[in-house]
Amino acid sequence: MVDPQRERVFVMRIALIAHDSRKELMAQFCTAYVRILSENELVATGVTGKIVHDATGLPVRCLYPGRRGGSEQIAAMIGCGEVDMLLFFRDPVAAKPGEPNDVTLLRLCDMHTIPVATNIATAEVLIHGLERGDLAWIELQRGRK
Repeated sequence: MVDPQRERVFVMRIALIAHDSRKELMAQFCTAYVRILSENELVATGVTGKIVHDATGLPVRCLYPGRRGGSEQIAAMIGCGEVDMLLFFRDPVAAKPGEPNDVTLLRLCDMHTIPVATNIATAEVLIHGLERGDLAWIELQRGRK
């Protein structure tokens, strides 16, 4: 159960990436969880970020589009410890050439202990964990408040 009196100081930087066929699903997810997401910092590949911002009104730091290096920018941020969670809605069947490289992003998340969701089911588990404070260990691991 969420304690509404508990003051959450730690702001997570959540990266958003979605393959073309999953961008609308990402917008719907962010709309459903706008309250939780509004308490954190969002960064996204260009088109995904614009779609999420337009759907929710949330501020989103938009990087380059995925095909122009946006996923590589997020990968670099993960490597530098600048991302706390990755929501990567991918289409394992219809991924197109030039879309974000799944293996590289997932490997970096594993190397740097970044929680990652690759579909809406795991994204909901992470977002509810974030809401309950289950991910407070990230604050300790990163050594910041």
